[in-house]
Amino acid sequence: MEDRPEPFLMWVEDVFTHSQGRALLVTGRIERGRVRVGDDVEVVGGRGGGVPVRVTGIEGPGGGTSRTARAGRADAGTNVGLLLPGSVEGLVERGQVLARPRSIGAYGTFHADIALSVEAEAEERGGAQIRTGDQCTFYFGSDGVRGTVTLPPGTDVLHPLHTARVTVTLGGAVALENGWPFAFRFRGRAAGAGTVTALTEAAPRVAP
Repeated sequence: MEDRPEPFLMWVEDVFTHSQGRALLVTGRIERGRVRVGDDVEVVGGRGGGVPVRVTGIEGPGGGTSRTARAGRADAGTNVGLLLPGSVEGLVERGQVLARPRSIGAYGTFHADIALSVEAEAEERGGAQIRTGDQCTFYFGSDGVRGTVTLPPGTDVLHPLHTARVTVTLGGAVALENGWPFAFRFRGRAAGAGTVTALTEAAPRVAP
């Protein structure tokens, strides 16, 4: 009996117009699960808003003649191109995910444990220090998104090599799950890393 795979999830790396605009070729690496031609997937994050869409074809690293394409399916760890209907052009972009419908949500605010790194300490003028209201760039999967940090009550500043449980308000909705690790930059420099500990209310989905 075949083991049931984890829910499909792929970060979007690039999007190309295909077949004279009748389709989109969405490339990326499958992080978990499996996808087959004919499967319904959901565009999560950004302008996608939970748009449901059907996979009409799969192209592997070798293009349309690859073994992945001939098999009509692709598994976790595979770099692929998924063909989607051209009607979703403008709704799919780098930094979103394609996922099994309703298996993951998009969030604009989350709570996290973060730590400023040794690299932050090494910066001139005593190293980076983060205060409530500071903006960082947070990196999940294939892209980064700007967000504003709120430190916990009673903490005025976060110093290098220190940790804190913070609230992050992002500039847009991003696909997130509890326990996901991330890196972040502050003032254009690598500043530290963190882990998502709690999620707020998910962004609304497009009605089917």
